Amino acid sequence: MHSESIRYLIVPGWQGSPEDHWQSHWQNNLPNSARVEQADWLTPRREDWVAALAEAVAADSTPVILIAHSLGCITVAHWAATAPVQFLRQVRGALLVAPADVERPACSPALRNFAPIPTDLLPFPSQVVSSDNDSAVSAPRALEFARNWGAEAGFLSGAGHINVKSGHQRWEQGFAYLYRLQSRLEHHARRTA
Repeated sequence: MHSESIRYLIVPGWQGSPEDHWQSHWQNNLPNSARVEQADWLTPRREDWVAALAEAVAADSTPVILIAHSLGCITVAHWAATAPVQFLRQVRGALLVAPADVERPACSPALRNFAPIPTDLLPFPSQVVSSDNDSAVSAPRALEFARNWGAEAGFLSGAGHINVKSGHQRWEQGFAYLYRLQSRLEHHARRTA
């Protein structure tokens, strides 16, 4: 993996990631990174969001690591369930932070068109990071997502939705999860070489 350049695609959730969100900070600090832009951040349509992610992946043939938050994680799962193999192969891995449970009773009606949440194994290594007090997803549900998707699971204590509101503007500790994912990818690449 050291010999190939990696493109980081930031996949924000509902309402986007403002300038003080950790995803914006990461985009400004990770080399070769870009954001998946959505036409409508406030009333998301699953088809539109998946299409925007598909377009962003296909825009360049460089290998990609997806860095998703909240509804962005669910978008990644929907994209992976329908994307052509050639584009799935481009994705080296995905960091899926605070995946939003769009099937929970208290979910905003604006997000319900993202249900049902895909339960297929993701065809690339992934890491789910969640919190034990996230109002958008319970810890057991986040663990269920990780299990279904074949992802490693990591849990933070008292971290809320891992966003600006819960005090995660820069979220430097999150880089440890990204580096861990990249180490797994490098180890896998060496093993299969």
